[in-house]
Amino acid sequence: MSDIAVVYMVAGISSRFGGKIKQFAKVGPEGETLIEYSLKQALTAGFTKIIFIVGNKTEKPFKEMFGDSYDGIPIYYALQSYDPSERDRPWGTVDAVCAAKDLIDCPFVVCNGDDIYGENTFKTMVGHIRESSECASIGYKLIDVLPDGGGNHNRGIFVVDESGYVKDLKENFGILKSDLGASGFNENSPCSTNFFSLGSEVVGFLNEKLEKFKAENTSDRNVECLLPDELSNLIKEGKIVMKLYETPDKWIGVTNPEDEEIVREKLKSNSF
Repeated sequence: MSDIAVVYMVAGISSRFGGKIKQFAKVGPEGETLIEYSLKQALTAGFTKIIFIVGNKTEKPFKEMFGDSYDGIPIYYALQSYDPSERDRPWGTVDAVCAAKDLIDCPFVVCNGDDIYGENTFKTMVGHIRESSECASIGYKLIDVLPDGGGNHNRGIFVVDESGYVKDLKENFGILKSDLGASGFNENSPCSTNFFSLGSEVVGFLNEKLEKFKAENTSDRNVECLLPDELSNLIKEGKIVMKLYETPDKWIGVTNPEDEEIVREKLKSNSF
């Protein structure tokens, strides 16, 4: 069996999180940081390689914290950078994955470094990789990935055929948790959380998409090339197929500083 890599996107510093590194928030019941808690969940699944996609402000802190291995699994670092004279931010999540293209030589799972996905979620993806060369993802129930607070939210919703394969992954805006019907969804609509299992060859397809995207958006300092959008395009073009799985696990995200205590309490009491 070839290597299987887990690839964490950890390049950004969140302004909403007070300019701190969200992944270093100590939320685990034993004082683990958010990223350590996620790694412990992931490594139970059998990954043999860890890749951190870091940015200019996170590269040094991550290397100081983790070095070249974690729990006996080798760690590699890819730098996602951009030119501040031309851009106000990096080129998005497709750019993040492509920043690691020279390190990705095996099937991999790419995910956010500031989300908790659950042990079973990682195990499902590794199990899929061992059985199939197709791409895959996890569809969380929409109701479980919307915050309890009021207001409208944006979420990527999967459109799936009768065989459980993704036909489309569409970003939807203005979703109101208190009235999902008005948004055209139900509680069980499968939602994306930037968690994908991909073959190494897909990075080449994504890199082509990225170069085209950059050429078409040279004058926009903020537009981003997003992974769900481009994977959906590759599906429609027939370049990849993607199986969608359910998971018994609940997703937990950290966006704002007040979320840190909420997540800490949920993990402590296992109430999520």
